[in-house]
Amino acid sequence: MPSENDARYREIVTKAVCGKGKKHCKDTHVIKPPQKPSSILGCWIINHEYEADRKGDSIEVNGHYDVNVWYSYDDNTKTDVMTGNVSYSELIPLKMKQKELISDEVDVIARAVKQPNTLEASIGEKGKDVEVEVEKEFSAELVGETKVCIQIHPDAEDDDYKNVKWEEQVSEEELKKIDTDFLEDKDH
Repeated sequence: MPSENDARYREIVTKAVCGKGKKHCKDTHVIKPPQKPSSILGCWIINHEYEADRKGDSIEVNGHYDVNVWYSYDDNTKTDVMTGNVSYSELIPLKMKQKELISDEVDVIARAVKQPNTLEASIGEKGKDVEVEVEKEFSAELVGETKVCIQIHPDAEDDDYKNVKWEEQVSEEELKKIDTDFLEDKDH
């Protein structure tokens, strides 16, 4: 880190991504239809909603979705669709790029890279429940205020700036004396 007196460097306060993370998740949910299923005809997931908050150096994603199971019963003579609402909580660890944030005020950005999707739906061991294996994937970013140190390019010295004769410039007092109402209103 350059010393504070080094004129070739500047510190800039800016918002930047200070942490990133990604997590692939697999869960098995149990859906209990009112009838004993004979076979599974289909399974799909809808109505996925989630929110994300910071938890230390991680992002916690809390959400829910509906699991719809289409199944047959009564020895494959009838069908029905059972819907189960599933809640979840996932903790996404972050790789922090900068440990020191200027303030605790941060923005959390979480995206479902892969929406919840059924991998497999099968009748459970006891034959009364349906076990649904689901996968989903999230990416998360923590955006906060931080300092960035930049080096000034040695050729960036502005010759015009160096050659300004500051004593010939308009003073603060002269600026205050300027009549700002010098333009006439043409309608009057």
